Amino acid sequence: MSALGSHSPTLIALSILIAMAASFTALDLAGRIRHDSGWVRRAWLGAAALVLGGGIWSMHFIAMLAFSAVMPATYDFQLTFLSFVIALIATGFGFYVASRDRATPALIGLSGVIMGAGIAGMHYAGMAAMHVGANVSYDPLYVVLSILVAIGASTAGLWLAFRTHSFTQKLAAAIAMGFAISGMHYVAIFGTRFTVHGADHARVEPALVGNVQLVVAVTAATFVILCAAAMAALYDRRFASLADREAGMLRDSEERFRVLYRRTPLPLHSLGADGRIEQVSDRWLAMLGYERADVIGHPITDFMTPESTRKRNEEHWPRLLASGELREAEYRLVAKDGRELDCILSAVAERDDDGKVVRTLCGLIDITERRRTEEALRQAQKLEAVGQLTGGIAHDFNNLLAVILGNLELARKRAPDDPRLIRLIDNTIQGAQRGAALTQRMLAFARRQDLKPEAVDVPDLVLGMADLMRRSIGPSMRIETRFPLGLARAQVDANQLELALLNLAVNSRDAMPNGGTIVIAAREEEISNDSSDGSDGSGLANGHYFCLSISDDGPGMDEATLARATEPFFTTKGVGKGTGLGLAMVHGLAAQSGGRLLLKSRVGEGTTAEIWLPIAGVRLEAAAPVVVVPEPPPVPHGVSAVLVVDDDPLVLTSTAAMLEDLGYAAAEASSGMQALEMLESGRSFDVVLTDQAMPGMTGVQLAAAIKARWPSLPVVLGTGYAELPEGADPDLPRLGKPFSRDSLERAVSFAVRSRRGNVVTLQPRHA
Repeated sequence: MSALGSHSPTLIALSILIAMAASFTALDLAGRIRHDSGWVRRAWLGAAALVLGGGIWSMHFIAMLAFSAVMPATYDFQLTFLSFVIALIATGFGFYVASRDRATPALIGLSGVIMGAGIAGMHYAGMAAMHVGANVSYDPLYVVLSILVAIGASTAGLWLAFRTHSFTQKLAAAIAMGFAISGMHYVAIFGTRFTVHGADHARVEPALVGNVQLVVAVTAATFVILCAAAMAALYDRRFASLADREAGMLRDSEERFRVLYRRTPLPLHSLGADGRIEQVSDRWLAMLGYERADVIGHPITDFMTPESTRKRNEEHWPRLLASGELREAEYRLVAKDGRELDCILSAVAERDDDGKVVRTLCGLIDITERRRTEEALRQAQKLEAVGQLTGGIAHDFNNLLAVILGNLELARKRAPDDPRLIRLIDNTIQGAQRGAALTQRMLAFARRQDLKPEAVDVPDLVLGMADLMRRSIGPSMRIETRFPLGLARAQVDANQLELALLNLAVNSRDAMPNGGTIVIAAREEEISNDSSDGSDGSGLANGHYFCLSISDDGPGMDEATLARATEPFFTTKGVGKGTGLGLAMVHGLAAQSGGRLLLKSRVGEGTTAEIWLPIAGVRLEAAAPVVVVPEPPPVPHGVSAVLVVDDDPLVLTSTAAMLEDLGYAAAEASSGMQALEMLESGRSFDVVLTDQAMPGMTGVQLAAAIKARWPSLPVVLGTGYAELPEGADPDLPRLGKPFSRDSLERAVSFAVRSRRGNVVTLQPRHA
């Protein structure tokens, strides 16, 4: 006869609970498989398979224990163990396939089919292990239905195992899987029929459990699964809390580091192992003008000049790999706008455990301005050295010209009345005077010419020399003047300023052979500590300045030509068309006057020359006063004695001859000591005319010694220098070299008259 048993509700609920607990624990353990590798990964895989497979097996036999048939039942140990092994293998294979990084939905579906079939096989192997006094049969429809439920539950479990993260998600998935797995068992039981014979069930008593060994085994397995579920839940909450905290701290730390790195005031960048940029600071981007997207992922050599790229790849990068550090390597980096920046790069390499470079941390220092300052300093030092050399040459040349001019004037006076001879002498004098003008230019560059600064109305000065300037530059040039009303006066030597303006105008004319416009303008400027951009006369002392500018619309100059424009003897004109001293003279005039010459030019945009001069009445620095000798009265009656002191025999002889020709009695001394010896010998002199630059005792020292012992004896200093040594008498009269016969006569005659007291002594004017 066919018979169906009954089920214990308590054990049914326990079986479902075991299925849920096993599902939750398996999902929790499987979620950790992908995050590890090696033996740890295999350990998580085995634990998940053991928990789910063992849980399904325990659920099955707890459910079987809940079944009460009308006949006693025993279980075959080997088949029972086989059913447990089938469950482990099926769940382990499924988790292995689903945990792979490239597991596709199709592959997971196939794994679910194999795992579901294995679970169904476990069920029916367990049924085969049950021995009862009846024939057991299965309804094919329910067999198929139970297998489909097992496959569906397995596929869902594998899909959820690696896609659930929170506790709530895992709990919901475990409940669903628990009902699905339990449902598979009870669907299969519902389709099972037991057929017994009358003799076999004559004495039948309900039995809630089978043999004792099976009860102990299943109970122990259930206990282990429940404990594992509780421990997994506790660990999951603790681990999730710590993981979230650590992840938050890591995110905060990374964000702080990212913000600190980007906002640091230093230009920093980091490179990957391949030399490509990974991070840059905002200061780095601002320095070169790029956006962050323009540089991330690019090699650092993309922003270097070819020469710097070669140096980096062939010299510096191998050194960095070998030593792990690179200090103060010089490169030229190219900004987004095409500018080239001189930079110093220092770098430190980060290595992994195997010693391979994984990252390079680099810092830049922009030294472009420092390089420009150093170059300007070198140019200034070179100009100063050339100026000193030029000044020395000009001084010696002055002495030669003094001899030539003096003798020529004497020769012309005593020459016979021969027009041809007079013309030759006049031409020679003109040549010597041109040499004297060249000497003045050289001294102007060397800042040693004798200037007579005064308050000059520059617009009036320009207006007064308009005719001269037009004749000098020709009719093809148009001159415009732009002077605002109420301009202050400039403190400068008017004659030298006229010469400077004429030089600049001629330069503008030469730059525009086909004609053009020359604009002469002026303005007042105030220099303060805040003026540091270099376009407003930087390098000058603070104060009020007069800026006179001359602009043309010629072709302009490139940077290389502009940098050398004020160098002495540098010219862009053809051979014989320029001395190269025009701008050098203007530079020297402006510097000695307490100002500066500033040139601005670009190719195709013309050139502007600005002469910055102090405003009259504003004393920026104490300057040595220049004595202006007033026009002397007529030469007094009687012969006056003049002591001439000079270490150059030619100058000494020539000067004495000129004095004798003027009617003076001249005595010669080749040094200051010899002059003092002659004075101490009792000889009487009305004037002492002395050179300044002499070995042993200078002219200033000789004048001081004479003033101390013979205070009434006048001394005239003959020199081409404007600067006198510190402590020199500011009232000491000076006679500029090379001097003419007339200028010599005026200076000596005034000195003689002053000593004799026949005239009132005029107070000298000071600059």
